[in-house]
Amino acid sequence: MRFATAGLAGLLIVLAGSGAAAPPATSAAAPSASVPSVETTSIADLLADPATKAVLQKDMPALISYDGLDQIKGMTLRDISKYPQAQLDDAKLAAIQNDFNAAKGH
Repeated sequence: MRFATAGLAGLLIVLAGSGAAAPPATSAAAPSASVPSVETTSIADLLADPATKAVLQKDMPALISYDGLDQIKGMTLRDISKYPQAQLDDAKLAAIQNDFNAAKGH
């Protein structure tokens, strides 16, 4: 029993010492949360941020004045790109993403 306990304690020490992989995952998550994305950031969050709202006003003025805006605020720009009336293709999404990056200094 002592050998099993000692072995487990040794394994825990080795695992704790190799925990270097955990901080990059944490630090990698932090920048993605601060960088707006056409793929993952909701329209509501984009509109709530003055910098990204300005991008949307420039690149997609019809979205800002869309009558059904409240119904799509939980969606991403990628989500609404599936609908032809959104007039969002991959090139337009890439251009908007570049504008988000520039607006946020990335």
